[in-house]
Amino acid sequence: MRSKPGDMVRLTHIIEAIQEIETYCSGVDFGGFLGNSMMRFACVKQLEIIGKAGNHISEDVQKRFSTIEWGQIVGMRNVFVQEYFGIDPRFVW
Repeated sequence: MRSKPGDMVRLTHIIEAIQEIETYCSGVDFGGFLGNSMMRFACVKQLEIIGKAGNHISEDVQKRFSTIEWGQIVGMRNVFVQEYFGIDPRFVW
């Protein structure tokens, strides 16, 4: 049986996913972003990773970083995963 990743591993995943999004979008304006389906898909995938990792952060860490909207992060991930067909990128970003 595999052990579950701890908070540090999950927080590292979140930071790395944010860095990936920043790399993808560097030097790209909003119109360029909307016009590039591969970039949008890659960003959504990273946001899913952030949401999944955020869902498994311990309550202690969530309380310590209470200014972070953990519920919204997880909720947005759920929208991306379950309602992907109804997402209009002009209104999400």
